[in-house]
Amino acid sequence: MSIYFYREDVELPDLNFDFIQKILKSEIRRSKLKLGEINYIFCSDEYLLEMNIRFLEHEYYTDVITFDYSMDSVVAGDVYISTDRVINNSATFGQTISNELVRVISHGLLHLLKYNDKEDEEIEIMRSSENRLIKKYMEFS
Repeated sequence: MSIYFYREDVELPDLNFDFIQKILKSEIRRSKLKLGEINYIFCSDEYLLEMNIRFLEHEYYTDVITFDYSMDSVVAGDVYISTDRVINNSATFGQTISNELVRVISHGLLHLLKYNDKEDEEIEIMRSSENRLIKKYMEFS
């Protein structure tokens, strides 16, 4: 299977998606799992807010929502990313938009790989893994 990138009500971001696919596939192999189908869907704040309310009953903006369809050792899911939120967060955290996009793309995959981010220790592991994947992307760019 493969990793696909779509858009809803926004333009696709300016990223090297071929290289991002390679990084994500490498991370799946590193986890000793198999790739099913992963869809990344870029959308607006309003689109993602509606999904957050409808499917998760959370009435707030977020940068990424991951729907995990993985079964056994096959990683699969849909990852929705608000480009509005990513742009806002990049300014808030003093990051480039590319870095922040790669962070949320990685974050979605890491959730599919069963990483959690509720406890402090889990957040630290998640951030470290995100930073490792961002570094791989930046080394290529």
